[in-house]
Amino acid sequence: MTTSAPPGLARFNAADRPDVAALLHTVCTSRAWGAAVADGRPYRHVDALLDASDAAVAGLTGGDLDEAMAGHPPIGRPTPGDATSAREQSGVSGSADELRAELLELNLAYQERHGHVFLICATGRTGEEMLAALRRRIDNDTGTEREIVRTELGKINRIRLTRLVTAEAAEGER
Repeated sequence: MTTSAPPGLARFNAADRPDVAALLHTVCTSRAWGAAVADGRPYRHVDALLDASDAAVAGLTGGDLDEAMAGHPPIGRPTPGDATSAREQSGVSGSADELRAELLELNLAYQERHGHVFLICATGRTGEEMLAALRRRIDNDTGTEREIVRTELGKINRIRLTRLVTAEAAEGER
């Protein structure tokens, strides 16, 4: 467990509610998740913030989960100008055209089958690993898949929150 709080966490705790809401929206587009995390302030350490995020993800309704997924572009097609998605999906950027084409085809089939984007914590994964996961998951029933999505969303939010408070700390030290 982390015992000291980075300066970015202190600034996050002290920020005005609208500023925190805007920051949290860059992490996860679910308003319910953002409100729950914002309402838990102040956090004594990063682990407490991450635990609050996990609890908020676990408490998302189906509609809240849909709202969160709507903020994620398909794997292999990050939104232009979205540095976060591009960084997270960088494992696909150097992939062969055939792999990218299959990702696109299976992404569309997945979305048609399950009604939402294929969500996976892409950080540190290669294009091949993401394609293999998509192949494994596409035939899941939708209920099972939504719970997998919830788990993946939690992982993504943890990475983004950690980056947020450490990036805030680094900016404050310049």
